[in-house]
Amino acid sequence: MKALTFRSFGDSSVLTYQEHPTPELRPNEVLIEMKAIGLNFADIYRRKGNYHLEGTPPYLLGYEGAGIITKLGDAVPDLQVGQRVAFADVPNANAEFVAAPFDKVIPLPDSISYETAGSILLQGLTAHYLTRDSYDIHPRDLVLIHAAAGGVGQLLTQIVRLRGAVPIGLTSSTEKADIAKQNGCEHVFLYADDWVEQILTLTDQRGIDVVYESVGSTLMESFRATKIHGTVVFYGMAGGDPVAVDPRLLMDSSKTLTGGDLWNVLTTREERIRRAGELFSWIASDQLQLASPTLFALSDGRRAHDYLESRQSTGKILLIP
Repeated sequence: MKALTFRSFGDSSVLTYQEHPTPELRPNEVLIEMKAIGLNFADIYRRKGNYHLEGTPPYLLGYEGAGIITKLGDAVPDLQVGQRVAFADVPNANAEFVAAPFDKVIPLPDSISYETAGSILLQGLTAHYLTRDSYDIHPRDLVLIHAAAGGVGQLLTQIVRLRGAVPIGLTSSTEKADIAKQNGCEHVFLYADDWVEQILTLTDQRGIDVVYESVGSTLMESFRATKIHGTVVFYGMAGGDPVAVDPRLLMDSSKTLTGGDLWNVLTTREERIRRAGELFSWIASDQLQLASPTLFALSDGRRAHDYLESRQSTGKILLIP
């Protein structure tokens, strides 16, 4: 089979599209012929060496995608050859074929295309648990969403509205502010401005019920924008590491700081299928809409990585074998 591989850490030039052994199935695995592969910043970090990689070169990136089952390993129940499936956390996805553990495979309904599945699972399941588990959104909550024009941000905005709350966005440009508004943000502020004061003015000094903090370096500003008894959900560091938080701040203001990680939520096959099923249902009923993905051939992986790193994209980037 062909795969996008690399042997040393660095910029996109280390990526090579070449022949690679087709994976051999172990018990409880299925072989998937890939149709759409999600590209994420985690792939960039792994390529650069910022994230740990197991094994020896050549390495394969990719954890998210969709395709069709071509072979079943021993002792695999409920799945069959020819079935359309997807996954959010199976390694070595940047290839024509992927061996996936049975319990991580999510069957696709007929209404969900490979491209949609490759676009929604990782970011959509993240937005799902953030609005259910990290903080349970209630009607009329004021919700501040960092990077509101990004992949998770756009989905967070729509889910917040679905739950009857009020999404307020933060973006880095007026162009991205327009995207955030199109997805349902009632107000959008720019990082370059004094957004904390703007939010306090907007809320008559009350502050926000919950802030979804994915930038990291803005953590203390997020606290300032949060109301007494409010919550800051920390789930990313796109803008750099956060400062340490003095527990007395939490005590004095009765504010809550909580974190979130998708892999602490997707602990069983049933959880994956249940949560993905809700996302699929929202998409099928047009309650959740996705920006059209940008498609690159898997063989053109270098250019896809460069495009993602340029931060020009506002929708999902997919690699097509």
